[in-house]
Amino acid sequence: MTPPVARAAGARDSAILPRGVAIVLSLLAGAGAFMLFLQFGWSDGRDVVDVLRAALILISTWWLAWGAVQGLMGLTTRAEPPARALEGPLTERCVVLVPVYNEDPVTTFSRVAAMDESLQATGQGHLFHFAILSDSRNETIAARERLWFLRLVQDRKAEGRIFYRRRTDNKGKKAGNVEDFIQKSGGAYDLALILDADSLMEGATIVEMARRMQAEPDIGLLQTLPVVTRAETRFGRAMQFSAAFHSPVFARGLAMMQGRTGPFWGHNAMVRVRAFAESCGLPELRGKPPFGGHIMSHDYVEAALLARAGWRVRLDDDLGGSFEEGPENLVDHAKRDRRWCQGNLQHARLLHAPGLKPWSRFVFFQGIMAYISPLFWIGFMLASIAAPFFAPAPDYFPEPYWPFPIFPQAEASKAIGLAIGVFGLLILPKFAVALHAAMSGRARAFGGPVRAFASMLAELLFSSLSAPALLAYQTRSVFQVLLGRDGGWPTNNRGDARLSLGEAWAASHWVVSTGLVGLVGTWYLAPGLVVWMLPVLVPMMLSPVIISWSSRPATSRIFTTPTDLEEAPVMRRQREILGQWENEMIAMKDVSLTAEVSHAGV
Repeated sequence: MTPPVARAAGARDSAILPRGVAIVLSLLAGAGAFMLFLQFGWSDGRDVVDVLRAALILISTWWLAWGAVQGLMGLTTRAEPPARALEGPLTERCVVLVPVYNEDPVTTFSRVAAMDESLQATGQGHLFHFAILSDSRNETIAARERLWFLRLVQDRKAEGRIFYRRRTDNKGKKAGNVEDFIQKSGGAYDLALILDADSLMEGATIVEMARRMQAEPDIGLLQTLPVVTRAETRFGRAMQFSAAFHSPVFARGLAMMQGRTGPFWGHNAMVRVRAFAESCGLPELRGKPPFGGHIMSHDYVEAALLARAGWRVRLDDDLGGSFEEGPENLVDHAKRDRRWCQGNLQHARLLHAPGLKPWSRFVFFQGIMAYISPLFWIGFMLASIAAPFFAPAPDYFPEPYWPFPIFPQAEASKAIGLAIGVFGLLILPKFAVALHAAMSGRARAFGGPVRAFASMLAELLFSSLSAPALLAYQTRSVFQVLLGRDGGWPTNNRGDARLSLGEAWAASHWVVSTGLVGLVGTWYLAPGLVVWMLPVLVPMMLSPVIISWSSRPATSRIFTTPTDLEEAPVMRRQREILGQWENEMIAMKDVSLTAEVSHAGV
């Protein structure tokens, strides 16, 4: 199957201009930082360390500016409706794929029940099936999956509409799980909605996605922007607010730049089954993990393969009703991020894959940069500490036969200006989003402009305190991958996220030691830099306290999000179904205990 030629080959890529603007602006910001730092560094004489530091600043500033420009594009553009509307009824059949891996089946299947009910309410439910694809290795969990699948089918009267199968071999992890289904059963469907175990989507959203796919046959993949929901801890609430408040703006900018070669984030996205089957067969890379074996960050690769085959991959950021859940503490976030780090660095082997679109290669490069960028900042800090040992001796008589000394011109103002500029690239986009939200009325959904602004400031403060520990985890992950250590595919923790101070210490004592060594080393080797290093080193030394405190349940009304003020119908229904099932489980346990007591003659 090939994409419609007239649309796929002849359509003009409207993303060329935004991409060019973003690249030029970010490079100009990096070049400006480079020149400014050189002027500061060379004020006491020229040496190679100053050139190295300026080069590291150039790369780091370019990366920060790239993100800032993406946010600016999101603020200055608006999502447009699809170019074509569906004429006639929806006729293409769709399967909703729910891959599970050692998940709690009661919670996961209650989401399936709520989505099925929501789909039936649209009047189009007969065109949608569900397939629960189990990769669970735990036999007890697998037995519960079979039991609760029967309960799910019974409750929804869905025999022949909701299916379950468990693989005996989980080769390829989630990507292999989906690929196995498409190879064996995909021919029965035109479209497939790929979810995660914690995904939840409104039936109307799913139907609208199918309408857009049917109306534009050259779309191979349609990605929504999932909204993080139901966070309970301080860490989770801060991340949930940031995702709800800032992510739509940055996603709008990303959609502008991606154009026809959009992103795939692995879930809450709809694919055209035959396009996916014919284009997205993933190779197993030669060698051992972490750089060999099955492709871990498969979603980016599948999007690139669809684009290579001529299919459109599109992010429709105007679609609502798409939800997911996130990690509830910093340690769980770091564990998940370790897997993403390995997957993104593995893409280095795919940069020269034949036939890929240039933008797809650039997306791979961006994913790699997202994880190695902390190394440039660390390199800059280490080079700055070492700089005094390489600086040339001051020459106060550079002019021959001139009897009076010439003192170097102070360039401290340039260093301060550079610091302000770098800090501005980090915080100004967030302030701009808050201002735009207040002026456009979007802030009302976050409790009003005042609360939204207070939440933004609190999230900015928290992210500033937690960023050094997160960057430390990220840097360790990069070195682990480079040293050949395979992180595997750990199970997500969806239980109690609270961490005691002792547990937080056990997970981050090495971060504390690194911060302490950095502070002592800076004090001894370059005491003038201590004040500049404190915002990084002090949070590192306090990381157990930050991790433990932020894993506690949130009690304040800050970090309000739209789903807090008005719960989506599918979310409310899933909560009701889950509560009903959990109450029945408790009742069953009570009956079982009573029977045991009676049998014992007590």
